[in-house]
Amino acid sequence: MIYFVPTPIGNRDDMTLRAIDTLKNVDLITCEDTRHSRPLLEHYDVSKPLIALHDHNEAKKTPDLIEQAKNGSNIAVITDAGMPAVSDPGYRLLRACIENDIEYTVLPGPSAVLTALVGSGFPVHAFFYGGFLSVKKGKRGKTLTTAAESQNTSIFFESPHRILSTLEILSTSHPDQQVCIARELSKKFETYHRGTAKELFDHFSLHKAKGEIVFLVAPQDFKSPPKPSQP
Repeated sequence: MIYFVPTPIGNRDDMTLRAIDTLKNVDLITCEDTRHSRPLLEHYDVSKPLIALHDHNEAKKTPDLIEQAKNGSNIAVITDAGMPAVSDPGYRLLRACIENDIEYTVLPGPSAVLTALVGSGFPVHAFFYGGFLSVKKGKRGKTLTTAAESQNTSIFFESPHRILSTLEILSTSHPDQQVCIARELSKKFETYHRGTAKELFDHFSLHKAKGEIVFLVAPQDFKSPPKPSQP
């Protein structure tokens, strides 16, 4: 059996009891970065062999992991945060499980995508998740235009070093577009910044963005409720 186990996106207390029990009972754990995962596992008294499984070696490592599973090993797959395979390693291995008839299961747990979606206050009934925005401005601009003209909420991961550029692109083409920056979710300094693309561009031009960011673009016709008047 291969277990795909989500890990906290920030707050360690978000680890489920089932996830901890699974990690304690498998024979082997694959992780995106052993230096990142080892402290988390030690926090829960989990002591198992660790193998690095990341974007650069997943294709090479997958056949060996499949062979170990065929020979009876129970393997857990974790990443640095959140659900394996969602903009993280794990997808190739899961596909290999299907192709080789290896039993697997996906545990439910923390998700930055769904946490940000609900916390944004944007419509949640239908949404688009686009992963990481492109580093290329032209491609990023096309993606943002599509999101601004969509009837659904659009969700992306973005780097704090690039978010100002992203806001500038959108504020130039769609200055009144409602957006939300969900930052440091589940951590001590969690914040949700809501407003138009132009308002958030002006804000982050003066206040450098830090931490992990989920960037949300509201549906085209979404209207933000009026802000309370100042006394």
